[in-house]
Amino acid sequence: MPSNSDKKNTETSDLIVKGDVIMPTKVSRPGCEVLDICYIPSSIIVEKGKQVTWVNQDSAFHSVTSGFYDEPTELFDSGHLDPFESFSLTFDESGKYDYFCTLHPWMKGQVIVE
Repeated sequence: MPSNSDKKNTETSDLIVKGDVIMPTKVSRPGCEVLDICYIPSSIIVEKGKQVTWVNQDSAFHSVTSGFYDEPTELFDSGHLDPFESFSLTFDESGKYDYFCTLHPWMKGQVIVE
């Protein structure tokens, strides 16, 4: 019979989601934009029809919202992502898709669909 610590490790590993873009720890404070590490990678290139998954690895809430902080485009919005929650979106049309975090305006990224 597994011990409680074994069960906890199993449950934790079940929660790990593989992501294409990561929101790392401590990006809820200004400064990540200086090194361009608010979303890692901050720019991703994918083929048309492919899905992109963002994973919030921070202890703060974040979002993936299309456009820019002062000009959202309403193409997509993850809503607030809890810590370790993910958001996936399939891009069916070629183009450049800018996005940001509604809670932390310095967090910006881009998906380039070819």
